[in-house]
Amino acid sequence: MTPDVEFSDLGTGDPDETTPGGSSTWYVRGSNFLLAYTTLAAGDVLERADQPDEYVVLLPYEECSVEVRASGESAAVSGKAVVVVPPGDSAIAGDGTVVRLFSSRSTDLLDKARNRAAYAEPRPHVAPFAPWPEPPDGYRIRPYRLADLAVTPDAVRPGQIVRCSTFMINFLAPRVGPRDPDSLSPHDHDDFEQCSLAVEGEYVHHLRTPWSKRRSEWREDRHLRCGSPSVAVIPPPMIHTSEAVGPDTNQLIDIFCPPRLDFSRTPGRVLNEDTYPLPHQ
Repeated sequence: MTPDVEFSDLGTGDPDETTPGGSSTWYVRGSNFLLAYTTLAAGDVLERADQPDEYVVLLPYEECSVEVRASGESAAVSGKAVVVVPPGDSAIAGDGTVVRLFSSRSTDLLDKARNRAAYAEPRPHVAPFAPWPEPPDGYRIRPYRLADLAVTPDAVRPGQIVRCSTFMINFLAPRVGPRDPDSLSPHDHDDFEQCSLAVEGEYVHHLRTPWSKRRSEWREDRHLRCGSPSVAVIPPPMIHTSEAVGPDTNQLIDIFCPPRLDFSRTPGRVLNEDTYPLPHQ
C-alpha cells in the first residue's frame, strides 16, 4: 500500500526545538533525509560536530544572511542561495530564515522530526540512501548564490538546479499569480521521494494514489492546499503535480536525496555538474 504524503506547516505553532540563543527549529523527515527549518536569532550559532557527510544550507529569501564556518575556512553568503557544507565540524551564524538538509546518516537528528512515527518502518518503493562520489578537489564550503547562476531552460520544470554528494536542490522559477490550470505536469517517481518546500505564496498539491489489486487500498484523489512556509514529502509511486494558486509571488523548492540521476544525465541541466561526478553505473 502506498504511504500517504507527509505534510507540515513550518514556522508557526510550537517549534520542535528552541536554542538558548532564541532560535526556533521545526524538523520534518523523509526516508533518506531530515529538513530543519530555523528562524535564526541574531547572535545565535547553529553548530554541528562530527557531521558524517555533506549537508546543505538553503537561504530561501533575499533578506537572508549567514556566515558558514567549516574545515578552517569561512564564507559569508546573503540572498537566495544554496550552500554545501563539508563533513566534520561546522557552524552557521547570521540572522533570518535558514533551512538545513541532512541525510539519514545524521542519525542523531532523525528522532527530532515531528513526523518520525511515519518512518518507524522503511517506506516501500524508496531506494535506500547512498551518497554520490565526493568532488575530485575534495570537500569544502561551496556557496551558490542564485543571482550568480544561470536559469536552466526547461519548459516543464524551469529552475536553478545544483547538487552535491547528498542532495539535489531545484529552486523553481518564481511564479507571479496562479499557474495555468491547463499546463500542469502530473508525474510520478519509481523509487525516490520528492520533498517540495513552499517558501512564498500558496499551492495546491494534487495527489493521486495508483490502484493496487486490492480495491480496499484505493484512495480518492487529494488536493492539498497549503500556504508558505510548508513542506510536503511525496512518496513513490504517487502521481503528483503542484499548482501555484496565490495571487502574488509563488516560490517552490524541490529537494531530492540522494540527487536525481535522470536530471543529472541531461547535459547543462545541473548548474554545477562539473563539480560532482556521477555515480559509477
